[in-house]
Amino acid sequence: METSPTSLSLPWKSKLSLAAFNTITYLARRADDTVNRGFLKLLDFRVPPSSKPINGVKTYDVTVDPTRNLWFRVFVPTQDATEDIPVMVYFHGGGFAFLSPDMRNYDAMCRRMARKVNSIVVSVDYRLAPEHRYPAQHDDGFDVLKFLDDEEKRSTSLPGNANVSRCFLAGDSAGGNIAHHLALTACEFNFQQLKVIGVVAIQPFFGGVERTKSEKEYEVNVALSLNRTDWYWKVFMPTGEDYNRDHPIINVSGPKAIDISNMEFPATIVVVAGFDVLKDWQKKYYEWLKNSGKEAYLVEYPNTCHGFYALPELPESGYLMSELKDFMHTVLKKAS
Repeated sequence: METSPTSLSLPWKSKLSLAAFNTITYLARRADDTVNRGFLKLLDFRVPPSSKPINGVKTYDVTVDPTRNLWFRVFVPTQDATEDIPVMVYFHGGGFAFLSPDMRNYDAMCRRMARKVNSIVVSVDYRLAPEHRYPAQHDDGFDVLKFLDDEEKRSTSLPGNANVSRCFLAGDSAGGNIAHHLALTACEFNFQQLKVIGVVAIQPFFGGVERTKSEKEYEVNVALSLNRTDWYWKVFMPTGEDYNRDHPIINVSGPKAIDISNMEFPATIVVVAGFDVLKDWQKKYYEWLKNSGKEAYLVEYPNTCHGFYALPELPESGYLMSELKDFMHTVLKKAS
């Protein structure tokens, strides 16, 4: 009988990448729970869009609302292009407080995703906490969906073969949280052409008051610690508001969960890693979807950690692309 590994083993490159992110973002946190953005700008690595294809994908940026600096980067595969290509609206991770679509790792990951799954990827740069607390991030995401639903705006921002009636909402970590909640909102909104047919939740950031087994077991973690998740929730939720971690924006499957049993909630793939402090909440989410009568798929990678998808040197990041391609193919086949 095969047993799960008892300790996480990562190549030195992955360890350095995770340690660098955690150290830099920790040093940027001030004692009053604000973030020193100027310090971060000195150390982050941003990539400009490229009209010339790189690895079979070209990119460009589109502004949605300059007053709040809401924009997205479009990744267009140039190889094996079809007349009808699905659109994946992607939300990056970073605990609602860090990162952006033009950072090197996310630009490379979304480029790889567009090529591997043959989809146009729209990677959203939403406002960050603590300067902009909930619901700013989710509002920004929904405004992007409405922007893409507008035929005139879409005609100048997406290629002509982009089919928004075959739309997937995707995200990792905090972005997975946003993708889930936007799927809920989309169920009750009358879009003209956009239709969400699938959700890709890669290690989605959920939580709750109860401490789970994985939170206790991986409280101190090279990738994501319990202390850090608590800080993320603290600076994400509005100040002065009486809340706890069973708020439905955090604990989506908890005591205050929205009843989705009668909603046309889209098919969802939930990706979990064995050494992720959040994995028990992610599994609870999957079980809640299934118990609500929804189409849901669980993909587990027992030998890796939170954020593995952005580390191309890890084999699991390659396996993930194949799983996402298969999931999208299944959903698209049913939708056709």
